[in-house]
Amino acid sequence: MTEEKQENKGNISIKRKEKNIKRNGETKKASTRKETKTTTSRERKETRKTTRRTNYSKEIFKASKLKIIPLGGLHEVGKNITVFEYENEIIVVDCGISFPEDDMLGVDLVIPDITYLERNVDKIKGLIITHGHEDHIGSVPYLLKKINIPIYATRLTAGLIRNKLEEHKLLRSTKLIEVMQGQTISLGKNFKVEFIRSSHSIPDSVMLGITTPAGTILHTGDFKVDYTPIDGKIMDFGRIAELGNKGILLLMSDSTNSERKGFTMSESSIGEVFDKLFLNCTKRIVVATFASNVHRVQQIVNSTIKYHRKIAICGRSMINMIETAKELGYITCPDNIFIDIDTINSYTDEQLVILTTGSQGEPMSALTRMAAGDHRKVKITPNDLVIISATPIPGNEKFVSKVIDDLMQIGAEVVYSSLETIHVSGHACQEEQKLILALSKPKYFMPVHGEYRQLIAHSETAQSMGIEKENIIMMSNGRVLEINEEGANITSSVPSGRILVDGLGVGDVGNIVLRDRQHLSQDGLIVIVLTMAANTGEVVAGPEIISRGFVYVRESENLMDDVKSVARNEIKKCEQRGITDWTTIKTAVKENLRDYIFMKTKRNPMIIPIIMEV
Repeated sequence: MTEEKQENKGNISIKRKEKNIKRNGETKKASTRKETKTTTSRERKETRKTTRRTNYSKEIFKASKLKIIPLGGLHEVGKNITVFEYENEIIVVDCGISFPEDDMLGVDLVIPDITYLERNVDKIKGLIITHGHEDHIGSVPYLLKKINIPIYATRLTAGLIRNKLEEHKLLRSTKLIEVMQGQTISLGKNFKVEFIRSSHSIPDSVMLGITTPAGTILHTGDFKVDYTPIDGKIMDFGRIAELGNKGILLLMSDSTNSERKGFTMSESSIGEVFDKLFLNCTKRIVVATFASNVHRVQQIVNSTIKYHRKIAICGRSMINMIETAKELGYITCPDNIFIDIDTINSYTDEQLVILTTGSQGEPMSALTRMAAGDHRKVKITPNDLVIISATPIPGNEKFVSKVIDDLMQIGAEVVYSSLETIHVSGHACQEEQKLILALSKPKYFMPVHGEYRQLIAHSETAQSMGIEKENIIMMSNGRVLEINEEGANITSSVPSGRILVDGLGVGDVGNIVLRDRQHLSQDGLIVIVLTMAANTGEVVAGPEIISRGFVYVRESENLMDDVKSVARNEIKKCEQRGITDWTTIKTAVKENLRDYIFMKTKRNPMIIPIIMEV
């Protein structure tokens, strides 16, 4: 019995142990569950916090859009300048001029309105220049006089800007940084700008790859696709394609030749034409071309060397450009190929080439003065071959035609673009524009640099390449585009427009002054001078009539006498009414004379009454 009891006790203790083990196991499981629940709730809280942070950062990203503001260059040719703004930082691309239109009498240059940049000068990190043509660098000195900011440009472009800064006495105070094609620079926290090798009618041209937090912008500047450029530096198609594969948010592309189908011919094709014209020519050769077309000048130099001639240069802009290009190595030639214009009489006609400005028939240019017989150093004769190596810019056709007629009347032989392929454009035609669109594969597209019809033609080319119409952005000067990956919207506008430069005056010639100049040029001027007593208001002397540009006074004495009588009668009426206020008298005389003169002559001259007091 005792043994059985002991066994039973042992079994009971074993069962109790097993129960305890089970309870402990369940307790451990329960505690593990509690720990798991606690951990899960912590993770959920952390996940919620992270999600909130992510959503918040997305909201910040959505709020920060890149602003693109063209201040010039749209719906016009020239005056190119564009502002890129991200949060509190700005970069500016190009700063050019345009030339005055026919109705801008006496105006020398037209520059962009930079009021917006003056208001935000603290945000500006730099001015980036795509190439050295006047419509991209001409306004730089005028901008620097208002706001002093660093300038980034390639070597030849920097050299040409340096010449301008010396003229305006700004070189010492300006930070001008030379960059290389292929180089990337950082401007502030938000902008990286890559200088991509391009092709144009001037060396050292670049496209700009502008990287921002909102996306990458490709700005082409002025370009053409030239597979055989004079300097052998082909456009960096690989880099454009690489950026396109990474993703380009917006392409801003040159539209100057967007109405032309096909391809632009290579600049190297012009060399053969020059050789043909120089071959067996016994005449003196005068070549007019754009001063800035360094590649064209190089080909003229090559033909000159080949046919054993010397070159004399006419025109200040041509002299400055060639000196700068030679100094920097962009024109290669023997030192003795260029001679002074004053020594041309020491050479025979078949030994000479005269390189000159004036291919657009500008009134004061060297070629125009030669054609009119007014040039002091070069006299055109029937033994001259004049080559105009340019096509007229729209609006200049009549000036160029006049120069050609004048040269032919002297007896000179004239070769121009209608007779020979003596000029090729520096801008891309439709097939080249398609190539850039295909390589860059942009999400959005903005045509730039051109008249409205050219921007429309470029937008149609983009649509033919598969870019949706709603992703093509048609901008105008002064409008603000806000863009990122989420969308693009034209939101507001900033001050923009034209500032007229006349001599040393910048902006002091406005619409009212231009209207007066037009009035004077069309109808002339009449000045009425009379002298009044200070105490009584009586007319002591006059009125005297002075006429300029209205009628020839000696042949219109009767009309002048009648004008005096009308003025005298009106002054008497004022005396009878007791009117002594000069302003009232002037207004009355002016209005009555205007009506009388128009009735007699159907002309409307400007009338200026002058009252002197004694």
